[in-house]
Amino acid sequence: MTRASVTGYARLHFGFCNLSLARERLYGSVGVGLDRPSIRVTATPAADVRCAHPTVREYAARSVDLLDVSGADLTVESEFPRHVGLGSGTQFALATLVAVARAHDETVDAREAAPELGRGGRSGIGVATFDDGGFVLDAGHPTTRFTTDRPALGRWSVPPVAARHPIPDDWRFLVVVPDASAGPSGDDEDRSMRSAVESASPSQSDRLAGGIARRGLPAITEGSAERFGAAVADVGRLNGTWYADEQGGVYRPPAGELVAALDDSPTVYGAGQSSWGPAVYGVTDAERVAAAREAGRAALDAAGVDGRVLVAEGRNRGVSVDAERRND
Repeated sequence: MTRASVTGYARLHFGFCNLSLARERLYGSVGVGLDRPSIRVTATPAADVRCAHPTVREYAARSVDLLDVSGADLTVESEFPRHVGLGSGTQFALATLVAVARAHDETVDAREAAPELGRGGRSGIGVATFDDGGFVLDAGHPTTRFTTDRPALGRWSVPPVAARHPIPDDWRFLVVVPDASAGPSGDDEDRSMRSAVESASPSQSDRLAGGIARRGLPAITEGSAERFGAAVADVGRLNGTWYADEQGGVYRPPAGELVAALDDSPTVYGAGQSSWGPAVYGVTDAERVAAAREAGRAALDAAGVDGRVLVAEGRNRGVSVDAERRND
């Protein structure tokens, strides 16, 4: 019997390149993999699916069908909250899939299987960082195929990676997760995205694409955290104008107050909201970790909310897998 443990890691989602139906590719995401927080799922073979964690149990049932195996007994050893903007959904789905496969001494292509688990339907950042980590720009989806709605479950391919770069060793990412309502998911997210896509301006998409090409990509290639932070903060602000009607402003409250406070800190090079929030990030470096952490706490105090503050490194490799043969 094989006992397989799979660890998936959080990601930051800075925004999309395009929501306009007037352009050839829709979405196109920009993000980075982080070394924390993480989720860890452990599986052993079983006659059916056994798991106390409802999210993992659902993904395990789908994985068993996809892999055509008998079942698995799964436990969740660590996790971070869902629907806060850090990508736990994709990590749970793919970590569960790989854990079930390895428990049965099988291999599986997580990218290929992701659509069957409902992942990669808009952004490809979570799948790409699960595979390889790093800074990722994905190529989005053909607009003619997606229009305002994504295809039925499994009827899409995960967006290909258009550019990937290692995150410099001395870069750090401040993450502030306020105790606030979760971002939209499921049908609510679909409705919000449909509304944004229907009204998105192509000129704004062109401005975003130009900023990523002329500022964001050169900054990470040259290793400038300061210029990178400024570039991705602009990506977030421009994305936020698309969603303002859906989320109550350019940032989902109280993210706007947190971003404003971090923007005033000399230890943060650029701040923004990750995905639908409420998680907020700030780009900094190894020399400013302690000061950045204090800036995060001060931002929570200024907004009058509680929450969690952490500083993560970029992660330049994908998922961690530990498989142990046992004679139970």
